[in-house]
Formats: sequence, C-alpha cells, structure tokens
Amino acid sequence: QVQLVESGGGLVQPGGSLRLSCAASGSISNINVMGWYRQAPGKERELVARITNGGSTTYADSVKGRFTISRDNAKNTVYLQMNSLKPEDTAVYYCNAGIRYYNRNSGRINYEDFWGKGTLVTVSS
Repeated sequence: QVQLVESGGGLVQPGGSLRLSCAASGSISNINVMGWYRQAPGKERELVARITNGGSTTYADSVKGRFTISRDNAKNTVYLQMNSLKPEDTAVYYCNAGIRYYNRNSGRINYEDFWGKGTLVTVSS
C-alpha cells in the first residue's frame, strides 16, 4: 500500500556529482524520518544521511561536507545531492522512511519502516 521508488543513480567519474531522489506513494498519513543508506559489495548496509520532518539532519562522517540531504514534504520526496564523489562511495543506495499509512484491510493507521529497492551509484574513471 506504500512504496518508495529511488532514481538518479548511475556511473560518474571521481569528483563528479549525482542527485538521488526517492518518492513515497500510497495511502500515506504522515512521514517521520527519511534517509539514505548504502551497501557496498562485501560490506554491511550503513547510514549515509537522514532528515526529520522538521528538517534536522544527520550525516555519516565519511560524507559530511560533500553530501546534502533534503526533502519536499508536499511531494513526500527525499533527495541526496552528492558532490565530490569518490570511488569509495560506490554502492547501492537505499531510501528508507518511517511512514504512517492507512491500512485498508484493518481500517487503521499503521506505522512501518519502508525501504526502496535501491539504486546503484558507481564512481569510477
């Protein structure tokens, strides 16, 4: 009933930029924290950045000063502007959001942590 769809990944040279987008759709009542995680080959998934519905942000130390997270609450969309990309930023990037939504089966408002399917970012020359 709710889905997150990421876009904007691709191949970029070191030092380049990319902008990821993630749109939430469905019977959404309210979205709390939205964030981006990434998982590189052979590594665990890690937090990249997250933003509350009030605009407070948190970043991983490895991306501070290079990445910027933002959101458009009217569009239920979160963005990740990635600048000065490095080869070690190569990973699958996943969108995450804590969402209150209307459950048609129960007729109630539920809260759940949702994940997108991921978008691949490759930084290579």
